[in-house]
Amino acid sequence: MNKARYRGVFPVVPTTFTDAGELDLESQKRCVDFMIDAGSNGLCILANFSEQFVLSDAEREQLTRTILTHVGGRVPVIVTTTHFSSRVCAERSRMAQDLGAAMVMVMPPYHGATIRVGEPQIHEFYARVSDAITIPIMIQDAPVAGTPLSAGFLARMATDIEHVAYFKIETAGAASKLRELIRLGGDAIEGPWDGEEAITLIPDLDAGATGAMTGGGYPDGIRLIVDAYAAGRREQACDLYQRWLPLINYENRQCGLLACKALMKEGGVIECEAPRHPLPAMHPATRAGLIELARGLDAQVLRWGR
Repeated sequence: MNKARYRGVFPVVPTTFTDAGELDLESQKRCVDFMIDAGSNGLCILANFSEQFVLSDAEREQLTRTILTHVGGRVPVIVTTTHFSSRVCAERSRMAQDLGAAMVMVMPPYHGATIRVGEPQIHEFYARVSDAITIPIMIQDAPVAGTPLSAGFLARMATDIEHVAYFKIETAGAASKLRELIRLGGDAIEGPWDGEEAITLIPDLDAGATGAMTGGGYPDGIRLIVDAYAAGRREQACDLYQRWLPLINYENRQCGLLACKALMKEGGVIECEAPRHPLPAMHPATRAGLIELARGLDAQVLRWGR
């Protein structure tokens, strides 16, 4: 982990739409500029918090090209390439690499509520994706996949499969799982990362996490916590975490993926905060609570575009 290529705060970039549901690429570029200016060490695109599940394949490619070109190497970019098909996931990952991705993030293969495969097929799935590329693979271990991935199995894939090196752990008991993953995988675990909007950030850092993939609305706040911790100032990091925790909790438990765009719209970063149908809009009262908390913290997102 001391030789990790990527560490720090890599928030998820939301996908910006017009009121009519079309891609808004100008807002998308401003969104990326804000997130870099706010201190992101890197970015992740096309994740679930990017509403990747409402995008066509053509739109995915268009967004990948547009964002990577606009970032222009200012920070490394992780591209989510999840798909049930090993072949499609490998093709998506190769394209992302060719366009300049620093890493790909991939969930285990699943479809709907019941279609899953066993560990042999999951192992082969990641091996085939690895064979198609030369950049790192981050395995996203999240409840949405409905696929149990034990620390032992994850460590074995890190040891067996060349480019499997990063892990975003978002399951219950994340800190314990991170500790066990690091213990079992040793040097093969290049990047044990926190996720789930940083709601378990301090326990995960205590467990050895070296990266955090959060929502994109306030990288400035998350950087304060992670930087203090990385510098050995744990007490300061905990104090900062307690300060930002009400907003972190509100995003995770009340708003979900809609929080980031609501903050960006309020601050003039993007033109429209609407999700793509059939996702419902945030309730106005919920939105008001989000803005109130962010304003009390003087979050950069509320003044960047003004």
